[in-house]
Amino acid sequence: MAIKNATDATFEELVLKADKPVVVDFWAVWCGPCRMVAPEMEKLAEKYEGSVDVVKVDIDANPQIQRAFNIMSIPTIAFFAPGKQPMGVVGFRPLEQLETQFGLPELAKAAEAQAAPNA
Repeated sequence: MAIKNATDATFEELVLKADKPVVVDFWAVWCGPCRMVAPEMEKLAEKYEGSVDVVKVDIDANPQIQRAFNIMSIPTIAFFAPGKQPMGVVGFRPLEQLETQFGLPELAKAAEAQAAPNA
């Protein structure tokens, strides 16, 4: 699954109006720790394909999103679940910490249960 790149123009459609949870990586080209986060986001996108979307936002290129969500430090990884307040963590986190922080294993199980035919 490809990680999507959101812009000021597409953020609402890709994240806020998404029908499934979205993990958003707020980053910038000059940010060293952001480069460490990128492979973790790729693993997350692959592991949760179909149940969670992964979106990256370059805060330098998209200042409206940065201001709207008050992103003061990067990397910031935020979790947007439909109908709920977003939650986020600042700094590098390995995949396992992100899974625990955002409850991703439970979400994946719930998505699988909904997709399973009623036998």
